[in-house]
Amino acid sequence: MAELDYKELKGRRIGRILTKMGKVSREQVHEALELQKQRRRPLGQILIDLGYINEDDVSLARAAQDGMQIIDLEDFDIPEEVRRCIPSEMANSYQVLPIMFDKGSNKVTVAIKTADNFRAVDDLKLLMNFSDVEAMVAPAEQIQKKIKQYYGDDDESLAGLIGELSETDDFEDLDDRGESIDLEELVQAADDNRVKKLLNLVLLQAIKDKASDIHFEPFEDEFKMRYRIDGVLYEMIPPPRHLANAIVSRIKVMSGLDIAERRMPQDGRIELVVNGAPVDLRVAVLPTMFGESCVMRVLDRGNVNLDLDKVMAREDDLDVFRQLIKKPNGIVIVTGPTGSGKTTTLYSALAELNEVSEKLLTAEDPVEYDIDGLVQVQINPAQGLTFAKALKSFLRQDPDIILIGETRDLETAQIAVQASLTGHLVFTTLHTNDAPSSIARLLDLGLESFLVTATLEGIVAQRLVRRICTRCKQEYEPTEEELLKLELTPSDLDGRTLYRGRGCDYCNHSGFKGRMAIFEIMILNDEMRDMIMADASSQQLMAKARKTGMRTLRQSGLLALYDGMTTIDEVVRETLVAD
Repeated sequence: MAELDYKELKGRRIGRILTKMGKVSREQVHEALELQKQRRRPLGQILIDLGYINEDDVSLARAAQDGMQIIDLEDFDIPEEVRRCIPSEMANSYQVLPIMFDKGSNKVTVAIKTADNFRAVDDLKLLMNFSDVEAMVAPAEQIQKKIKQYYGDDDESLAGLIGELSETDDFEDLDDRGESIDLEELVQAADDNRVKKLLNLVLLQAIKDKASDIHFEPFEDEFKMRYRIDGVLYEMIPPPRHLANAIVSRIKVMSGLDIAERRMPQDGRIELVVNGAPVDLRVAVLPTMFGESCVMRVLDRGNVNLDLDKVMAREDDLDVFRQLIKKPNGIVIVTGPTGSGKTTTLYSALAELNEVSEKLLTAEDPVEYDIDGLVQVQINPAQGLTFAKALKSFLRQDPDIILIGETRDLETAQIAVQASLTGHLVFTTLHTNDAPSSIARLLDLGLESFLVTATLEGIVAQRLVRRICTRCKQEYEPTEEELLKLELTPSDLDGRTLYRGRGCDYCNHSGFKGRMAIFEIMILNDEMRDMIMADASSQQLMAKARKTGMRTLRQSGLLALYDGMTTIDEVVRETLVAD
């Protein structure tokens, strides 16, 4: 192995370092410096443009500038015990290569492509529980070549690892349904390399498949692992039942929870960077009859698209919603069940309204996405910081627009009304089946009807339906039974073509890839305000809203169906027939 130690070049200029490395001559650096005066670009980039060096050379020079060790991997062999300390999935996802491993001190040395990849080092420590991770920088081409050489045909899969763990009885003592498990044994199990590899493979696979939730569920005779993709749960290969405590203990260690506490619910958080994208895992552990159940909510910050044009597929929905969110004051409610995309819709609205001239405050539980320009507050009821308390303080912070994560009680609703009456625009969410039901919900909380009519501007109900996979989409003729589910007749489909997904590798043979939102947008007018004051029912308000042009969730679902975006079963599953 030929090692180049450029620690003495730490803090030096890039041109000087590249000269010392023998990549360029002094004359070439002077030529680039002259051009830099005209082009105002980084010196390294100018030298690349001139054809004297490549991106790898600049990465290595920057590493030397940071005082990092440079390593040449061309003739470097990696022993199997070193290679095995980092699983194939992880080496490929993080583009890191283990080059040395000290089992005694549990310290690993890895080669990375750029000095900027410091998050890979942090994540390796967290995921694999190494005592120390030292990084050296090597040319990107060499790292890719070595990963392919050592991991390309690696058969270390989830099935293989579960098979290996099924044959061992190392964790049999932990299969105790009572409270008598030794704490030291739990710690050792959580620190076992095989358990760490198994959990890491599950996490990386779930993130790769764009799962929104990962479930670890203990039952009397089995331990299930499932993940939710596009709103539907899929079962993974189940690990042996006696691994339940080891896996949950490992999750607790990673999320900073109390490994000894097994009788009370706990909530934690894991922050990772996978394939260069930041990923947050929200962890919730719940004691059950047969052990602890654990659910991890995956918040892929790099994958979220907070663009209203993308959130709302139909132009008329977009126009109405934009008019609603640009009101000078009032309350706008987005309603729907958990997981229906309410938060994404509201964040997209805030992203569009996020101007230097506007002060935006949010109270959330939890804060799901960190957005520049927004002042975001994490609600913490355990410490006494409720939505109501946060909102009281908000009014003294001179805001223009306020987001309340959820209106759960009368006090929060009253302060939202107060904020609206004093000239603020307030966004919030509720959990109701449709838009008109939100008014009944506010009145049930104890809000006076005259306050509702004075402040409420509009309600948006929404659902998510799965999109048909574009790669295996095909035309088909629905049966009469299928049409009856939507109360349609064959004549309703005259001139229309319906589609479904055949199922392919791209969509995991489900026929669906991704989801889209369908909306029911109810704008309050004077007639509807009079009806609310006269204690009109939700059905009466629905009828009036439809007469004034509101499209129901079912009607929006039918339009998505006719547009070839989704299927009959999806529309039936997510919407009800409006009376």
